[in-house]
Amino acid sequence: MSVHIAHSGAWGLAIVMIVIASWVFYRYFAPKGWREWAGAGLVQAFIIALYAEMYGFPLTIYLLVRFFHLDRSGLNANLWSTLLGMGDTGMMISMLIGYVLLFFGIGLFIGGWRELYRAHREGRLATEGLYGLVRHPQYTGLFVALFGEGVVHWPTVFSVTLFPIIVLAYIRLAHREERDMIGKFGDRYEQYRRRVPMFFPGRGGWHRLIEQSRP
Repeated sequence: MSVHIAHSGAWGLAIVMIVIASWVFYRYFAPKGWREWAGAGLVQAFIIALYAEMYGFPLTIYLLVRFFHLDRSGLNANLWSTLLGMGDTGMMISMLIGYVLLFFGIGLFIGGWRELYRAHREGRLATEGLYGLVRHPQYTGLFVALFGEGVVHWPTVFSVTLFPIIVLAYIRLAHREERDMIGKFGDRYEQYRRRVPMFFPGRGGWHRLIEQSRP
């Protein structure tokens, strides 16, 4: 099938983006146990599939053309641009919204990592900063970043399918981590858990979360 799709075939850029995104992820989400490695493996697959389609081979668009007889005129590697018929304008809108979510998410997991590192160094429970708003700001940041980049900015068959699986995997991991924290800190963590939501702040807490996520 001979189909011309704009913004595809840049495999060198795809490799560069995969390396950069993987480095950022493992820099702040260094897996320890096998459960963490299982979650990390899903995220790694998400990263590879996303940027391979974004800059290399737009498999999702080819599948839509092949099986759903999508109009071949004016095809774009970006799904929103192709489906809505908005061309580069649609791609730009989805890119801007997606990047806002991506960098917000990155700010959350970097800020959460810093607070967790300080708490570990001081031998205390992390309850300040972002941890005063949600109990797992790093996972919240991961969810927001992946949603922004792989669902809003550049949705693909693989990114849209893997996203809820990744969320479920890290929710399970968070529950296991909390059982460990209860064993270590006892009633102190129980009180903290009753006071602070797990992933997303309550009403009025989003503004503070955004403020806290800034470097």
